[in-house]
Amino acid sequence: MRAIFKNAILFGTALVGVGLSAQNRQIDNYRQPDKRGVNVFESPKDTITTFENVKVKIGGSFALQYQALDNENSGVLPLAEVGSNFNLATANLDLDVALYDGVNMHLRTYLSSRHHHEPYVKGGYFQIDKLDFISEGFLGDFMDHATIKIGHMENNYGDAHFRRSDNAQAIYNPFVGNLIMDSFTTEVGAELYYRTDSGFLGMIGFTNGKLNQSVTKSNGSTGGAALLAKLGYDKQISDDLRFRLTGSLYNTGYAPNVYLYSADRAGSRYYDIMQDATATGDNFRSGRFDPGFTNQITAVMINPFVKYGGLEFFGTVEVTSGKGLSEADRRNAEQYAGELIYRFGKSENLFIGGRYNTVSAELASGDDININRFQLGAGWFMTKNVLLKAEYVNQKYKDYPVGDLLEDGQFDGPILEAVISF
Repeated sequence: MRAIFKNAILFGTALVGVGLSAQNRQIDNYRQPDKRGVNVFESPKDTITTFENVKVKIGGSFALQYQALDNENSGVLPLAEVGSNFNLATANLDLDVALYDGVNMHLRTYLSSRHHHEPYVKGGYFQIDKLDFISEGFLGDFMDHATIKIGHMENNYGDAHFRRSDNAQAIYNPFVGNLIMDSFTTEVGAELYYRTDSGFLGMIGFTNGKLNQSVTKSNGSTGGAALLAKLGYDKQISDDLRFRLTGSLYNTGYAPNVYLYSADRAGSRYYDIMQDATATGDNFRSGRFDPGFTNQITAVMINPFVKYGGLEFFGTVEVTSGKGLSEADRRNAEQYAGELIYRFGKSENLFIGGRYNTVSAELASGDDININRFQLGAGWFMTKNVLLKAEYVNQKYKDYPVGDLLEDGQFDGPILEAVISF
């Protein structure tokens, strides 16, 4: 036992030493995990290579919130009481490795999250921007514009997932909470990107449509497949003006259980909100809405992004339909969101902004419901790696049936968040 412990310490020390010696090395085609990564969507396509040898970058992030929210409903069913205090601190560990010229690997581990207090792997992927490992210059003209990603990874549906908080990695998000209908999933698959010099971009991908991987058969099959596609335009038109517009598709046939709106196992930022006082267990997605589509999902998301000087607008228009495995008919859900942010100060290290988010959906019960949320936020980048955010949130639940926990429900109040990312 002593020998094992000693070897573990030596291995950990060596790993840290490699990481520290590599921190100042540039990794190509890489979205920076700090302020430099704000308003970056797909990983950039670098035109100049810096690769000489294998490079290892050990990074991570840490987030902590102070929550002071109140919740209420019609009173038919009692809500769990909430007060003011700190939430559980969350932490990520990232490994990014330049394996070869134009070949990178990314791996993210959640060290602590709301749903799992113990570490577990979120996912990882290979990113290929050159095929020189086959032969030097192989398909060079094509690969000058193309990127291939393969892995069990966060799938590129829509643009909103590039601005959301991913457990402790919350530095890209100008607010504390993510969207009400939080479209995010990690599935095994591959994506092919192509970007032109004029600003047009396209992506097509396929996954096995499964969050939890298994070879066990359900209804005679181990699973189905999901199609991913994105088409858009992204251009820095002038020094002051950038314009981006994308449309995305996520479509499945049969799949045992699709998790597009419930795959985030890290949990939401609004802890213990709108929870049944008599229920056992933690609703770790509290404050979000899952339409309950577990099969045959078709989802379309359109995202405009405009930045003029320090003023930026990001919008989300999402229309989705699907059904549960036991449902005969498809149901629909729609989501709209718009956020206006103004960044100012030295190198835009300060910002203020607001977001309005609304969801309309048909429940499995046949009831048509609405959820509306308003967020007012502000932030201060103390350094490029340290962000302090403040938010006021107000969310209202409308048209839920009589006797439902969310009938006439709402929560509101302030929440503070500190983020470190490197």
